[in-house]
Amino acid sequence: MFPDIIENIQSFEKSFDAIPPNRRNDLNLLSDYFIKRRASSLGIKIIVICTHNSRRSHMAQLWLAAAAEHYKISDFQTYSGGTEATAFNPNAVGAMRKAGFDIEGNESLPNPVYGVRWKAIQSSYKAFSTKYDDPFNPQSDFVAMMVCQSADEACPIVRGMDFRITIEYNDPKAFDNTDLQDAKYSERCLEIGREMCYVMQRVSVESNCS
Repeated sequence: MFPDIIENIQSFEKSFDAIPPNRRNDLNLLSDYFIKRRASSLGIKIIVICTHNSRRSHMAQLWLAAAAEHYKISDFQTYSGGTEATAFNPNAVGAMRKAGFDIEGNESLPNPVYGVRWKAIQSSYKAFSTKYDDPFNPQSDFVAMMVCQSADEACPIVRGMDFRITIEYNDPKAFDNTDLQDAKYSERCLEIGREMCYVMQRVSVESNCS
């Protein structure tokens, strides 16, 4: 994997204990589901859902995918979607690049299809904005992870899901076009990265112990 991503993951691991207990409880529920699926030799599909599928959902989707690679969790597929489609926000793209991800795409398009990599030899992973129920995303037997309150409220029913959980993150959009913009996007990116890596490390440890 790219050195900056490895360095971030190592930093996350040193601060797992700083995750607040109430959030750790929610993250444990998610990892427990993954652990049970793996114990039954079942694959895992997760759709990360927020309103516009532009910031937090993409960050979580990509960190989960990279963490699965790092912790050697096989048969793990990540997706994201919104209650509406917009575009992977350029500020969020910038924060993920700063964290170490290689992301390429034509940002002049209304909804670019980005190619994302977290290691040198890798087929690019497609990231673009779509609705959560778009045919590109799984239609059954998946986890629905809600990362914003408005999407949670707008989707009382997510058809086809096998498990649903809400893990909210503050929206860095509130700092767009301010002096704090880049810092706040990076802060959210790293917060999400730490928590998604916490989940996947726990899956790796518990699966190896069973």
